[in-house]
Amino acid sequence: MKAVYLAGRGLACSLGLNVRASVIALRSDVGLTSLHSCSGAPGSGFTYRSIDDSQSDWKERARGLIQRVAREAGAQHARCGVLFIATTSFDIGAVEQGTTGMNYNVFADMIAAWLAWAGPVFVVSTACTSSLNAMMAAHALLRSGLVQDALVLGVELSNRLTLDGFAALQLLSSGRSQPFGKDRDGLVLGEAVAALRLSSRENGIWQMLGGANVVDGKQPTSASASAVVSMYQSALAHCGLAADAIDLIKVQAAGSHGNDAIEAQGLRDMFHVIPPLVSLKSAIGHAMGAAGAAEIALLTACLEHGVWPTYGHAVDETLGVKLAAHVPVSVRRVMATILGFGGGHSTVVLKRA
Repeated sequence: MKAVYLAGRGLACSLGLNVRASVIALRSDVGLTSLHSCSGAPGSGFTYRSIDDSQSDWKERARGLIQRVAREAGAQHARCGVLFIATTSFDIGAVEQGTTGMNYNVFADMIAAWLAWAGPVFVVSTACTSSLNAMMAAHALLRSGLVQDALVLGVELSNRLTLDGFAALQLLSSGRSQPFGKDRDGLVLGEAVAALRLSSRENGIWQMLGGANVVDGKQPTSASASAVVSMYQSALAHCGLAADAIDLIKVQAAGSHGNDAIEAQGLRDMFHVIPPLVSLKSAIGHAMGAAGAAEIALLTACLEHGVWPTYGHAVDETLGVKLAAHVPVSVRRVMATILGFGGGHSTVVLKRA
């Protein structure tokens, strides 16, 4: 079986329009940007991490951002490989502007045309775990030798439906999200377009070892502690690793009162000694289907450059977990986790080469 490497990455998020700008902004701890729905809508007044660009037309904005991050990831080296498009909201923003909605095939064909993509194209939509599941599908193909290159593209752009839906479920914070925080009151949504170029023929700083996706739909809008444990156990078994081989876990920890507690319980149940933890949701918001790709692009760059998020809130001591205040020493193996609607629990394992 072939080794699979992260050969390129691109990111546009609230911190910046590329990976470098995002890391610089994170270092300086930039403030919130916000988006408000129309007056009277459920999502009015909630903070939102939006991408700072001037294009207002959804389709043109999406095209520009997708092409930008694909170039940054070096997508020209992979266009005969497989393209995985990971998204939850698809083109809802365009529909809200009066454009006729697209089915999956039309949406995929449009993005493939923007990238001049010559290889197969797949759409992965498993709520917030979409990007990580796309990475695992790409990893399986690359590892088997069926293809040599793949591009995982996470696309999540602003729309009223998503914001209002989360607000109606009373899941949003009116301020900054507080992962594992004593006074956490909900999550903050955000936009992101991210590209991860995976390759079995080109080495990179990071190697993808594998991952796992566990679905427990008993609570369709929340996580399950037993599923969190099963997810970690399955991922470690798939990668042939013991629990103490993990040097850092990027947790979901979006600031939700219930889900943060469930995730913390799963971590306590799984690990005799919990590895250092990091959350990026307070920095870029929760980008749903694009979250996994966006957070991996940002986290790997942060580890390479010694940059770390600051949180500025009191930790909930009753959870029995805490976020690392500084870059951990000698991080070699990282788990990146996303928990999502529908009972999805996904994690992937990366090793610094």
